[in-house]
Amino acid sequence: MADASVALRVIFDRLGQRQLAGPGLILLILAMMVLPLPPFVLDLFFTFNIAISVIVMLVAMSVMKPLDFSVFPTVLLVTTLLRLSLNVASTRVVLLEGHTGPGAAGRVIEAFGHFLVGGNYVVGLVVFTILVVINFVVITKGAGRVAEVAARFTLDGMPGKQMAIDADLNAGLIGEEEARKRRAGIAQEADFFGSMDGASKFVRGDAVAGILIMLINVFGGLFVGVLQHDLDLGTAARTYTLLTIGDGLVAQIPALIISIAAGMVVTRVGDDQDVSQQFVAQLFDNPKLLFLTAGIIGLLGLIPGMPNFVFLLLASMFAVMAARLEKRQGTVAPVPVTVAPSAARETQEASWSDVTPLDVLGLEVGYRLIPLVDKSQDGELLRRIRGIRKKFAQEVGFLVSPVHIRDNLELKPNAYKIVLKGVEIGDGEAFPGSLLAINPGRVAGDLPGTATKDPAFGLPAVWIDPALREQAQAYGYTVVDASTVVATHLNHLILTHAAELLGRQETQALLDHVAKDMPKLVEDLVPKALPLGVVQKVLRNLLDEGVHLRDMRTVIETLADGAPRSQDPEILTAQVRTSLGRAIVQELFPGNIEMQVMSLEPRLERLLLQAVAGGGDGAGIEPGLADTLLREAVAAAQRQEAVGSPMVLLVPGTLRTLLSRFLRRSISQLKVLAHAEVPESRTIKVTSIIGQRA
Repeated sequence: MADASVALRVIFDRLGQRQLAGPGLILLILAMMVLPLPPFVLDLFFTFNIAISVIVMLVAMSVMKPLDFSVFPTVLLVTTLLRLSLNVASTRVVLLEGHTGPGAAGRVIEAFGHFLVGGNYVVGLVVFTILVVINFVVITKGAGRVAEVAARFTLDGMPGKQMAIDADLNAGLIGEEEARKRRAGIAQEADFFGSMDGASKFVRGDAVAGILIMLINVFGGLFVGVLQHDLDLGTAARTYTLLTIGDGLVAQIPALIISIAAGMVVTRVGDDQDVSQQFVAQLFDNPKLLFLTAGIIGLLGLIPGMPNFVFLLLASMFAVMAARLEKRQGTVAPVPVTVAPSAARETQEASWSDVTPLDVLGLEVGYRLIPLVDKSQDGELLRRIRGIRKKFAQEVGFLVSPVHIRDNLELKPNAYKIVLKGVEIGDGEAFPGSLLAINPGRVAGDLPGTATKDPAFGLPAVWIDPALREQAQAYGYTVVDASTVVATHLNHLILTHAAELLGRQETQALLDHVAKDMPKLVEDLVPKALPLGVVQKVLRNLLDEGVHLRDMRTVIETLADGAPRSQDPEILTAQVRTSLGRAIVQELFPGNIEMQVMSLEPRLERLLLQAVAGGGDGAGIEPGLADTLLREAVAAAQRQEAVGSPMVLLVPGTLRTLLSRFLRRSISQLKVLAHAEVPESRTIKVTSIIGQRA
């Protein structure tokens, strides 16, 4: 036995008393509905019920805001169950022992039956009915309606509050941690009022149950007393009715107190004062209104036939209260000091610390995508983004800025958007737990799921269940998970906007990296031969046309050789492209395969050369000629694509820059090469001539 008690003590110590309070109370309530209770235990629990209701009301009055009493919906449920279980237990005792007299169900019920209603069952019935009407029709219904409206308005106002938080965060008024706390507070507020809307139904149901229990007890008592205990009808009616009314009052008074507490919680406005402070401050803080009230009450007291003493006494009390309040406010009025406003102005003064630089690259995700980028959850997307930056540095030749990841509650739960220098450059949706089956063009069948498009390349796709992976692959689909979808989209956009990602800081970092192996080469170029800005423009021009910067040695040597003759970025870019010609051609036509390219019709070529010679930047091209050129180029590019050849246009060097910029807007995959960029060892075959007459 001793060992058993020690074991139980160890279990209780491990679980903790507070953790056992809730389950213990619920088990106790359920036990009261089944087990018979002696009158003394009933007195104890009825008194405990009254005490709990008073505590709840006092707590409701003292809280500053509703969320300070966030457990209140659960308290409503528990207290309602407690009252109903006591009703069940007391009903059992009343029906079994009611024939013995008014004290059969305990002293508490007897006291309420005798002293509060004077021992008159008619009076008791009237008082009980009034309490039920007040509780059910007035307080509970009003509190439930307020909770319903508050829940609806809170949910409707959530987007605006979230936008306000994001605005404060973006303005630098609050930090990430404060923003996170405010968002959590908004979510808790919505949950609280939603719970209160539902919990108010408990109290209403309790009031209805009280009326039904009273009727059942009265008629059941008459039946038991007359038929089982041989009481006369008058004695049975008097005894059982008094017991029933006492039982009902003992339950309804705590219910009324709890309903008042619920009404006070849901009707709270403001969070800097409790109910008592707000009541006194807003009702009795204006001496002018108190003087006016005293005057009106005094005039009513002077009317013949009115209780003059009572009216004049209250009028004098209000007048004295107003005079003291006015005197106190008069002594306090001169106290305000001018230092505080100036301090406030100083704290509000803007500074350079309020100016925060924009992130070069940003990824904003909805809340359902947060696990993909959460470090604590070892988010898969984080590893993929690190891999993207590493691969980009290896292939393109410079290190891109880190991707700043943040959650954005304004987005759809599964949505994301990619931002470049504060401007959105791409968006999409991803569904963790599902797979994206992308249709590359030829598939054997359709798959069940949500139809969509691949966000990176716009191919038709469908979100499918992971169980369909093998079937989708058998049909010819390319199957990827949610993190791969986002990573591929991000990688595509980074490659597309590589030129914009190369700022002067990145250019300097690239030159510093090259200088570790070739210090003299970099020193002779920057700043001796060329300023950093010109070098950056040249590198950007190369990236704009898909030329990688891995061979920086050739780039720097060419720039150093060409700098004495010209510092024009366009001329220098053409020279660098000529030096990198072998690598450019190799990227388009791997190995030693024949170069199948497009070319210009000689007459058209001469017209364009004249336009370049006259306008320089191509502004002199006649509109009709430009339209014809674009139309013919699109048709030729489509023919190249149909035969599976790269869309490459071979032109004289003087036309390359003009045609590349002009045609790239309509034909994004078109590459324009100059004759000088093609190595002599490569074989050229012209497959399409732009401008050739049929």
